[in-house]
Amino acid sequence: MKLKRALQELVRVIVDEADRNPEFAQKIEQALGYEPRTAKIGALRPVHRRASPVLDPVALAREGETVLRERLAGLTLEQLRDVVADYGMDPGKLVLKWKVPSRIIDRIVEVSLGRAKKGEVFLS
Repeated sequence: MKLKRALQELVRVIVDEADRNPEFAQKIEQALGYEPRTAKIGALRPVHRRASPVLDPVALAREGETVLRERLAGLTLEQLRDVVADYGMDPGKLVLKWKVPSRIIDRIVEVSLGRAKKGEVFLS
């Protein structure tokens, strides 16, 4: 039992020192072969998440439906799905299964125009 307690105390002291001293924590990480992620906050997405969308459909919808449709037409099927997933345009998880880009574009335009116009009644 003395060995167990001694090891627990040793680990506790190391953890406490690593919390207080970032330089010490970095040396521990290097010794253990641990490489922390150093990218910007929000730049890293979990592996199971889709990629970030390449455009903001709601902002484009404020410029007009034709502008939005033109920009969406230049995207691949996966990029369209990224837009749908990131902006929560598919609560029933059906749109992500669609294989025809024009259907997905229609859904994105429909939702984006609705969101862009939301609240306009209060502006006048």
